[in-house]
Amino acid sequence: MKFLLGVLFTVVVAIVGVFTVVMSGVINIGADQGHSPLVYNFLETARNRSIANASKDIVVPDLEKVDISSGGADYKDMCAGCHLSPGVESTDFSESLYPKPPNFTNAQVVDRYKTDAGAQQSFWAIKHGIMASGMPAWGASHDDDRMWAMVAFIRSLPELNENQYTMLTTRLDDDMMDMSLNSDMMDMSEGGAGMQH
Repeated sequence: MKFLLGVLFTVVVAIVGVFTVVMSGVINIGADQGHSPLVYNFLETARNRSIANASKDIVVPDLEKVDISSGGADYKDMCAGCHLSPGVESTDFSESLYPKPPNFTNAQVVDRYKTDAGAQQSFWAIKHGIMASGMPAWGASHDDDRMWAMVAFIRSLPELNENQYTMLTTRLDDDMMDMSLNSDMMDMSEGGAGMQH
């Protein structure tokens, strides 16, 4: 009985201590100052284990057959500001966030996503986001196929040079195609008008 009372007392003192520290405001939550190594390792482990556990039952499609250009356009619009692109070493976002977002142009960083478990985890993170990290939950506005295309694109990103990246991330929508066709038609009509004179 004394043992249980001792455990209960210890738990109550710990809760009161944590509450007191939190309410005092002495914990710096600024993104311009890093956590202590103990806190950082705790949070990093909690994040990694949580994503691994939550993503373990996700079925990974054949990512070799996924159109990476559709994922590339989404990556450029939504991810490159934080996770970078070929030839870009930093951005205002990538430098200002804490913890720093992974640099997906770095082959060593992306290697962990080339396994099925890594693909599951990257898909889960894209879909659900990561609390208090600046990583949005893209599943609120994107279907699974678009997010798998981003996963496939990220896996190929370290192998791309700047020109390949530009080609794979340019979004050709109907307006761009109409402008291109109208411009070509005008050039042809002007050329034809010149021939009549």
